[in-house]
Amino acid sequence: MVQAAGGQLRLAPMGGVIGFDMTALLAMAGTRGVPLAAAAELLPHIEAVVVRKLNEQAASGGGDGGDV
Repeated sequence: MVQAAGGQLRLAPMGGVIGFDMTALLAMAGTRGVPLAAAAELLPHIEAVVVRKLNEQAASGGGDGGDV
């Protein structure tokens, strides 16, 4: 599910990633049978790591759009 989350990113107007579209990800979790309470608990922690890594890659010039 986290790999699919790459298509559900919220981007800052001047560049950079600011987070996941949690509404979309929770809907995706429900559709996939993931308990929503578990998804709601875990996704913010995953989001923080993904956002940090993507922004670090972009800042270092390595933002090639590849997987995290």
